[in-house]
Amino acid sequence: MTCHNRRDKTLACLESFVKASKPDVYEFAIYLTDDGSNDGTSEAVRQFFPGVKIIAGSGQLFWAGGMRLAWQKAINEGNFDYYLLLNDDVELFEHVIQTLLETSKSVYITTGTEAGIVSGATEDRSGNVTYGGSIIVKNHLNMKAKQLSPNGYPQLCDFTNSNVLLVANWVVEKIGILDTEFTHGIADYDYSLRAKKAGIRSYLATKICGYCEFDHGPNWKTASFPLKERIKYLYSPKGLAFKQYRIYIKRHFPLYWPYAFCLLWLKTFFPSIWDTFKK
Repeated sequence: MTCHNRRDKTLACLESFVKASKPDVYEFAIYLTDDGSNDGTSEAVRQFFPGVKIIAGSGQLFWAGGMRLAWQKAINEGNFDYYLLLNDDVELFEHVIQTLLETSKSVYITTGTEAGIVSGATEDRSGNVTYGGSIIVKNHLNMKAKQLSPNGYPQLCDFTNSNVLLVANWVVEKIGILDTEFTHGIADYDYSLRAKKAGIRSYLATKICGYCEFDHGPNWKTASFPLKERIKYLYSPKGLAFKQYRIYIKRHFPLYWPYAFCLLWLKTFFPSIWDTFKK
């Protein structure tokens, strides 16, 4: 896990993990990167969850950087069978660990091959799926994807979110962890797509695994913002992340890059047109 100034959410997430049912045959260790929080997150975690291993970040790691730091620390210190990537704004359901492991076991029974990656879908309080796994339905000059909903069976994914993501150790040994090319977002999509290219299958777990509100919103600045600020947002890691998005698209969807390039600049220079187009 990684966190930054979301003390209450981080504590709620940790509490939901501690309360989750766990098979007796496994031991668990929790690694948390605190990337420069000044709201007392680390102090509260030490007070309420003293077993958590806290790694201090620089304050400039963002999501992918913080996750890499915690993940690499876990690799260096332990001999783990699995790694569970978890966003700190997720409240896990009690059955989450059982569901993830049983999904992997079900895949093995059905296909004879272990599921290298299992994504646990999340939902908002209204029951709408927010994060999980998706399949590619079109991949030419324009790429289209469809988000999957749990249906009681393991579902093969093309790429996944990492809000709740179980990764087998043998996958890490084969393709490593999140790519250093990515600072914040995109890293989880890239990871599952790299796994797919390496012959590693990703699956959506059979049941919803927790609550997590969709908090991304529109990924562009409206015309009410000055052009200078819109261009800054275009290159920001927490904005459109132009340079990193270019690497991602050229790596996995090269035919889509000219179209994506035009869309990124359309959002930046003519956001009012984009607003109309999206409606």
